[in-house]
Amino acid sequence: MPGPISRRQGRLAWCVAMALPYILLSAGAAAPQTVRGGDSGAAAPTWRPCEDEAQRGFECATLDVPLDYDRPAGETIDLALIRRRATVPSERLGSLFFNPGGPGGAGTNALPAWYERYFPAELRERFDIVSWDPRGVGRSTAVRCFGSAEEATAWWARQPAGFPVGDKERQAWFAGRAELADGCKQRASKLLPHVSTPDTARDLDRLRQAVGDEQLSYWGISYGTFLGAVYANLFPDKVGGLLLDGNVDPLGYADGAMTGKARLTTSLRIGSDLGSAATLDQFLDLCGQGPASRCAFSAGSPAATRTKLTTLMERLRHRPVGEWTYAKTVDALRSSLYFVTPGWTDAAETLQALWQGRAPSLPAAPDSTAYPGFEQEAAVVCSESPNPRVLSRYAELDAFSAARAGDLGRRWVWDYEWCGQWPATAAHRYTGPWNRPTAHPILVVNPTYDPATSYQAAEVMARELADARLLTLQGYGHTALVNPSTCVNQYAVRYFTTGALPPAGATCRQDTPPFSPAKPTGGIAAGGGGLAEARIR
Repeated sequence: MPGPISRRQGRLAWCVAMALPYILLSAGAAAPQTVRGGDSGAAAPTWRPCEDEAQRGFECATLDVPLDYDRPAGETIDLALIRRRATVPSERLGSLFFNPGGPGGAGTNALPAWYERYFPAELRERFDIVSWDPRGVGRSTAVRCFGSAEEATAWWARQPAGFPVGDKERQAWFAGRAELADGCKQRASKLLPHVSTPDTARDLDRLRQAVGDEQLSYWGISYGTFLGAVYANLFPDKVGGLLLDGNVDPLGYADGAMTGKARLTTSLRIGSDLGSAATLDQFLDLCGQGPASRCAFSAGSPAATRTKLTTLMERLRHRPVGEWTYAKTVDALRSSLYFVTPGWTDAAETLQALWQGRAPSLPAAPDSTAYPGFEQEAAVVCSESPNPRVLSRYAELDAFSAARAGDLGRRWVWDYEWCGQWPATAAHRYTGPWNRPTAHPILVVNPTYDPATSYQAAEVMARELADARLLTLQGYGHTALVNPSTCVNQYAVRYFTTGALPPAGATCRQDTPPFSPAKPTGGIAAGGGGLAEARIR
């Protein structure tokens, strides 16, 4: 799903996943799956300067929470917290919580990386910006299914790159996921039933109390929108301002019982494959409308550029270029669509290199001393969102999604095969209702062409919530936050500082259109904004 830059193969600028999770999972050592006995009190956390160089200027803390909220005085786990204090203390309004998505996105990594680049200055002035690693993730008490970082990295290296193609790779994929499931069962059995979204929503309310806020202010992206919707319906009277950006269809995500009889994967129910296909169509249209000096992969027209990509993919099926196989290229192309700048330009350059028979360089292998946390996204999704348990079904869905969404559809199907052999089910699921009246209205934001969380999913979210307003970003990429729009940011500032919603039907444009050097076009009135760079290094 939908959230951080991917640890999967591909050029760095290509990488994000609904994932926005993988690089966000693992800066620093993840806490082991230690579950302690004793009471989880409500004392405020003790904030200290963070120790990591990447977190300079931020404060870190740890909060004790119950492993199982049905037993609040029972065993406890730790949550790792991070914040940056309001830069104008005299005008401080409270805390603004941020969740980077995933599931599995680690806020202790995402917030320092994105704080100055993406969060509007007016919000930084008036709010403490706070994030955390959700239970099971990163520096919090984490799901770890391998004995060491080296063991986890070696396991990942043995898996087919991108997704499996053909029976031989599918059998290797199934075997690898079975190995993973067995490790999770052995090493994380106590934690796995308690990393669901309702558990995290209850943690979020503990965090709200810990910072002393009467109501929650929250900006959630990607999977973080589903978390926000669950929070709004578990704690409707505590909703201050909730901005849901890059929306998961809550009905599709939570639909059905955890019986293993689901016919579609989570990704297909929420329409991620269709969102990717629609966004790729836009990529090819816009690329083909310009010269190669603007988009390196342009063939002179949208139709010719589309044919060129089809030919390239067919060629790669039979003859990889260096390490660039068909599946690896599809995987990288999907990830490239998340960031318009510079992802789309870099994608075009890489596709053109492959077209010419040149193998683009791959990023250096991740630091094998840092636990990568590949399994932490699966730990949440597979425990609470129905997916098929019959392994042969995934090959059928590969063909089904390819027919309706092309090459990228295949990638989305195999993202959720983890769940086919997952060893745990959430002790607490939330499947609705979604329309409990909240203390304040909710702001829903979505690009029209989002490759992971489609605009149609945002329409469902806005319709299902009791009191929500949809703000449309007429643009591309996964979430408005990391594909900046000054217009969206101005509406966000007004919403969090005054409670004012955008007018019904309001739209915004992105600051930097694909494949073209954009000029500032104004703010809310013009539906535009100034130049912005979306690159994350």
